[in-house]
Amino acid sequence: MKYIIILGDGMADRPIKSRDNKTPLQLSDTPNIDKLCKMGRTGQLITVPVNMPPGSEVANLAVLGYDVYKVYEGRGVLEGASMGVTIEKGDLAMRCNLLCLENDRIKNHSAGHISTEESHQLIDALNAELANDIIRFYKGISFRHLLVVKGGINELKFTPPHDVPGTLWRNVMIEPTSYRGKKTAKLLNDLIIRSQDVLKNHPVNLKRKAAGKDPANSAWFWSAGYKPAMQTLQEKYQIKGAAISAVDIIKGLGIYAGMDVIDVEGATGLIDTNYEGKAEAAVKALKTHDFVYLHVEATDEAGHEGNIDKKILALEYLDKRLVKYIMEETAKMDEPVSIGLIPDHATPCEIRTHTHDAVPFVIYNPELSADGVTEYNEFSVEKGYYGMIRGDEFIKILLGLPTR
Repeated sequence: MKYIIILGDGMADRPIKSRDNKTPLQLSDTPNIDKLCKMGRTGQLITVPVNMPPGSEVANLAVLGYDVYKVYEGRGVLEGASMGVTIEKGDLAMRCNLLCLENDRIKNHSAGHISTEESHQLIDALNAELANDIIRFYKGISFRHLLVVKGGINELKFTPPHDVPGTLWRNVMIEPTSYRGKKTAKLLNDLIIRSQDVLKNHPVNLKRKAAGKDPANSAWFWSAGYKPAMQTLQEKYQIKGAAISAVDIIKGLGIYAGMDVIDVEGATGLIDTNYEGKAEAAVKALKTHDFVYLHVEATDEAGHEGNIDKKILALEYLDKRLVKYIMEETAKMDEPVSIGLIPDHATPCEIRTHTHDAVPFVIYNPELSADGVTEYNEFSVEKGYYGMIRGDEFIKILLGLPTR
């Protein structure tokens, strides 16, 4: 048996008042996903414990069966692995967003989804003006970058910028949670303020403003941690895996999990991503690997924008341009393929941030009978065979392993 997880980041939602209290999954035309649902068994998975942040870094670790209490170290170190950054013992690595401030408020977490080329020029400028033997910025993709602080103390409270659009930025700066964390908190908050001076009149931002685009006029730090201690999937489940994603956090998670990370040309992390290329890469990888983790970011970004129509469109693209091909091609393979479809977390359009809601899933195993659920959405799966599960149960069910 071969195995694939198709993960639609932030795909789940909540009923939307202006749309007859339906969710984007209920409103979208997804015949292939519904067909997969009719063929498989369904349920709900709690991916994030209530006392942990509902971020993609926690949720994807959980989907892959890791004990998040033991291995979670923030998203910064995962993204650093993808960037090829060596994280030494004692290095505190964290996400560095380039975001847009307007009237002293966080307008958006992505500087209007600034291009990678533009953002690299800005990160170069931040390094030229602010880096030293203690701190350094590393270039990522679009608005997502990395800051490493040597000897930093991770006793800090961070606010993810996508959680607080419209908030006064000074009200959500980094706070120490202990006396030991005060020095690091001050260092980081000073960097945020100094970054604004560096970025405000940079030629990239002047050009963006002249074109009516949001400037990337501040750095913002969050989700810090140290190098995690993780078993590989080969060690945990005796499977050889491959990861396909456009975003550094999933690529880095794949590296720490011992998976081969496959890059796809035209994969962007947005609604214009190369769905067909990802689908083809996944099917090809299944011929040489036991397991493929195929991650698509577009639905999450639409949720953060609060753009209901874009989220519906992203779901329909996922269905017709990716899921359909994978279902058709895996059915032709000599070895049977078990397909799991799941979000990592919900990103409701009305609140524009992640939640702790349980997420709907379907697992199609060609050797098992279906459970009678005929549509895939947040509510239909409540009647599913697997009910409410948590922890490593999802991947163990997918792999046919005992869950108790």
